Amino acid sequence: MDMNGERHISADRNTVWAALNDPEILRQCIPGCETLDMQSPTDMTARVKLQVGPVRATFNGKVKLSDLDPPNGYRIAGEGNGGVAGYAKGGATVALSDDGAGTRMRYDVKADVGGKLARLGGRLIDSTAKRLADEFFEKFSVLVGSPAQHAPAPSTAAPEPAPAKKPGWFKRWFGGKRGEARS
Repeated sequence: MDMNGERHISADRNTVWAALNDPEILRQCIPGCETLDMQSPTDMTARVKLQVGPVRATFNGKVKLSDLDPPNGYRIAGEGNGGVAGYAKGGATVALSDDGAGTRMRYDVKADVGGKLARLGGRLIDSTAKRLADEFFEKFSVLVGSPAQHAPAPSTAAPEPAPAKKPGWFKRWFGGKRGEARS
């Protein structure tokens, strides 16, 4: 699978570069990412839970950064094993350039999947990969490019009560107890 594209991020190039190397920001942006730990400035380990069509899997993997050219870009490569679901491996070249008051991020991705995932078919894999990339860049743009990049001041107001939980479809359909009428 090959995928490429570009995004405008409303932040300067140094800020975008720093965010691309911050494991906490990346963990928040990667869909399904449970952990992302730096082992060294160029090596990370990750655990990601994903669903691709009918296949759900938790992938444990390694990520390596290379060809670092701060703050212009790098190459990122990774591989993950999802047990019986199969494996995923691939890499991307990321290039940053000034774009008005923000930064243009270009990416070129090449990936390969095997096992049950490979049997799902190219269209499903490609559409899922595009959706995951869109989710990543949307979240990344919000976290990095938002005008308020500082943590909000702590509030002294009492927290709002949680909204009442709606009953599930089973309870709505059959009622909570015997003899209750459906609404």
